[in-house]
Amino acid sequence: MTAARKLVKYYVRPILNNIKNKDSLNLGSSKLYFDKIELITRNGKDISSKYLHLKEVTRLPRDISKTIRIQLKKITKTRKKIKNLNFNKPLIMGILNVTPDSFSDGGKFLSIDNAYAQYKKLKKEGAVIVDIGGESTRPGSKTVPAKKELQRIMQVIGQIKSNSKNSLISVDTRKSTVMKAVLKYNIDFINDVSGLRYDSKTISFLKNAKIPFIIMHSISNPAKMQKTIKYNDVLLDVYDFLENQIRKCKLKGISENKIIIDPGIGFGKTLKQNLTLIKKISLLHSLGLPVMLGSSRKSFIGKIQKNELYDDRKGGSIASVLYGLSQGIQIFRVHDVYETNQAIKVYTKLI
Repeated sequence: MTAARKLVKYYVRPILNNIKNKDSLNLGSSKLYFDKIELITRNGKDISSKYLHLKEVTRLPRDISKTIRIQLKKITKTRKKIKNLNFNKPLIMGILNVTPDSFSDGGKFLSIDNAYAQYKKLKKEGAVIVDIGGESTRPGSKTVPAKKELQRIMQVIGQIKSNSKNSLISVDTRKSTVMKAVLKYNIDFINDVSGLRYDSKTISFLKNAKIPFIIMHSISNPAKMQKTIKYNDVLLDVYDFLENQIRKCKLKGISENKIIIDPGIGFGKTLKQNLTLIKKISLLHSLGLPVMLGSSRKSFIGKIQKNELYDDRKGGSIASVLYGLSQGIQIFRVHDVYETNQAIKVYTKLI
């Protein structure tokens, strides 16, 4: 009996910069270029990588060069607008947690008046989307019943949509029943931190609702995700998960133009794994979709500073955003909108 043949898979990560030359290609809908890639090979549990100039690709075996060209096409294609959002400039998603126990701002915006005031503040400071959540998914948190989640967010969303004609609202939820209920307010996005895993009805709902959504990578559930962390390779495993969920959506008839992807910083990852994902996040561009980074105030920042309880993580949050900008990330989900917007404006003037 012969041994089963290992499936070899190739991944292409563009090495981005802002320098255009005769050999470089453009990252879709950006001012970033690359003439070099990291070619990562996974053969079972064996992983290797090498750096190549684009002109070297044609010298590779035909099957490998073909795979690379397919991924290069996805990297360079123009990202189509979603809800009139143009991905040729960085966009900010402001966070509005209507919960008593979110890890950073829990309990601050429970009343309708406070939540609406915070919404207006986030918009004024530069958020093009505001992400509203009624269930904390911080590490260790427990599931909130859909009824309770809706009690927290429905009136807030209604207040915003009634008074803000140009509002773009995302609802941060894992439950299809919540998604269905908030549709009455013509919300604009769904942000599913379970990566469409939590509720088996979610993908069918998204197909029928024709609403754009964010697929975020996570493992297990919030109560357990930091207790059982296991990857063969965090970067490639996150990539494969997102690729597989995108495939499921397409098989259901959902257009790629409805999807944004997020590697899920802090959701079932160690400090080292979070840093690896951010450092090499440009790999996700070869999925051909807009990428969102949600690193704001996450615990990995406190761990770097060797004080996990220290809750002022603004500087680390902004540092991760600026690095994300250098890697072509299109959307940043943040608490500190004013400071992030200012940092982005200055950074883009300097490069």
